[in-house]
Amino acid sequence: MELSLASARAEELRKLLQYHSIRYYVYDSPEIEDDEYDRLLRELSSIEKEFPQLQTADSPTARVGGFALNTFDPVTHTVPMESLQDAFSFDELVDFDRRVREVIGEIPCYSVEPKIDGLSVSLEYENGVFVRGSTRGDGVTGEEVTANLRTVQSIPLRLSENIPFLEVRGEVYMPRKSFADLVEQQELNGEKTAKNPRNAAAGSLRQKNPVVTAQRKLDIFVFNIQQSEGLQFDSHVESLDGLKKLGLKTLPFYKRCKGIEEAIDEVKRIGDVRSLLPFDIDGAVIKLDLLSDRPKLKSTSKFPKWAIAFKYPPERRETVIRDIEITVGRTGVLTPTAVFDPVLLAGTTVSRAIIHNQDYIDEKDIRIGDRVVVDKAGDIIPEIISVVSHGENSVPFKIPEVCPSCGARAFRLSDEVALRCQNTACSAQILRRIVHFASRDAMDIEGLGPAVAEQLISSGLVSSPADLYDLNVDQIAAFDRMGEKSAQNLIDALENSKSNDLYRLIFGFGIRHIGQKAAKLLSDRFADLDAIVGASKEEIASIDGFGEIMAESACDFFKLEETAVQISRLKEKGLNTVRISGESNDLRFSGKTFVLTGTLSGFTRDEASELIERFGGKTSSSVSKKTDYVLAGEAAGSKLTKAQSLGVTVISEEEFNRMCN
Repeated sequence: MELSLASARAEELRKLLQYHSIRYYVYDSPEIEDDEYDRLLRELSSIEKEFPQLQTADSPTARVGGFALNTFDPVTHTVPMESLQDAFSFDELVDFDRRVREVIGEIPCYSVEPKIDGLSVSLEYENGVFVRGSTRGDGVTGEEVTANLRTVQSIPLRLSENIPFLEVRGEVYMPRKSFADLVEQQELNGEKTAKNPRNAAAGSLRQKNPVVTAQRKLDIFVFNIQQSEGLQFDSHVESLDGLKKLGLKTLPFYKRCKGIEEAIDEVKRIGDVRSLLPFDIDGAVIKLDLLSDRPKLKSTSKFPKWAIAFKYPPERRETVIRDIEITVGRTGVLTPTAVFDPVLLAGTTVSRAIIHNQDYIDEKDIRIGDRVVVDKAGDIIPEIISVVSHGENSVPFKIPEVCPSCGARAFRLSDEVALRCQNTACSAQILRRIVHFASRDAMDIEGLGPAVAEQLISSGLVSSPADLYDLNVDQIAAFDRMGEKSAQNLIDALENSKSNDLYRLIFGFGIRHIGQKAAKLLSDRFADLDAIVGASKEEIASIDGFGEIMAESACDFFKLEETAVQISRLKEKGLNTVRISGESNDLRFSGKTFVLTGTLSGFTRDEASELIERFGGKTSSSVSKKTDYVLAGEAAGSKLTKAQSLGVTVISEEEFNRMCN
């Protein structure tokens, strides 16, 4: 394809994809199927790969950043992101209305909207293009998280109009289903589970690697204009309507109410439907709707006087514990779960709650037969809050020191609160180890979920990760809900996983205390699996970022005879055991921050970023006084101008090549 034709088609595809994204994420009214959208996206990606100069900042293909951020640069908010005064009774809302009327002198109109329980962020657009995103922080200074916010599909990278400048405030949240999926995966991996959707969203947005953020399936609702050039509205409700027309995902519902009585009725209505929503809210917000009236009330040092947040009380129920069941995790941890009479909480019926470990049970004195108070952490995870009364003839509960899966003795190690089954052949542990090995952050074997893994283990075909690579299509196709096509796809995924980078294999082993970051550190330090196996505990502990416990855990794992057998078999099957990418010993850019702008002819931006990081430097998406170099390609825009105004060193691609040798 010629460049001119490719350019025209790429522009056409970007507009199409932007249109269909807005239909899907903002209006919840898709006009094409997912596979058709994916086909258009793949076509655009193919064109941009062939013609890198056609890549644009607002391209849908730029949703996921290809590099890890080492720090989040501070951002000073021109318009402070204020918090709200809380109210816990309707009388407090009436008092708020009285204070407003004393200044306004008439019955005001209020806007009433749900208070999303998430993380407040700022989105900035220049000439309709998303250029910067930041967290609220303390309201005056936040952190730049542009690369991570680009992964949120409901944030448009380009508005439907080229507004000169627009800054909006929104709430990034994790939908309830995404949170439940995350907790399920964490439980399977034997990891500490997220406490609630809000904490999970905050942690996901501050991931050093935007790819991880993308996997968490975050969403956003925009609820306020912070500042703008080229937009003018008379009321808050009108502004939300206007933002939606621009392609921004605004709050799902909001209402203009005449007077406080009507506003309180709407607050009650929102409370009634709270449990039915697919996302968490922790209250409702009442705001003075007419924008020209707001400056009359001004703000205190903490919050504006023209708005107030009504907080709903937590929903709790009493029930009776009928049993306590014990399950076994990937690393052998025995986890107790209370089984109680079903109760309706936050719109769903629940009958089980994890009670963590013996210390937790002893602290609350939880027994079978107890009447207890239950709520849902984040309206998602059932949790026993307290014991109301013990059942007749009840006795303190002790977790059995025998594994319920294999019958082996369970031990409590000196540095842990949990009992752990030490039998590595335990079927429950094998299942969770296989699921972890195949997970996205590890070997990324698509199609090998818990259901398939359980069938593989129960059939006797698989008892270790190495066994996976002995499977054939006929064996897999014989399982429930697995046809020949699905079986072939799984075999293909297994074959593809053989070429994964070394750190994925290390993480896939499921070594205690060794997460993905630690696996990368091991891979970068030793570059070869054999070198890691032969390393001493002292050598491993000397890695920056490792501690004694982590080093001891890794060293002990690689000294096991069964680990040696496993590694030998994986090598025989052709799995990669050397580092493909990672840190270089050449740290010529150590301590230096680069910003890339414009189109490069010899690199894609991802390739240039990887090269910078390989030499110890880091990249940022915005120019500040802390920036050391701005690498400017063709058609460099506002970042180049800002660099020149700040006196930041600007280098060409030719100069960059010389610096990289």
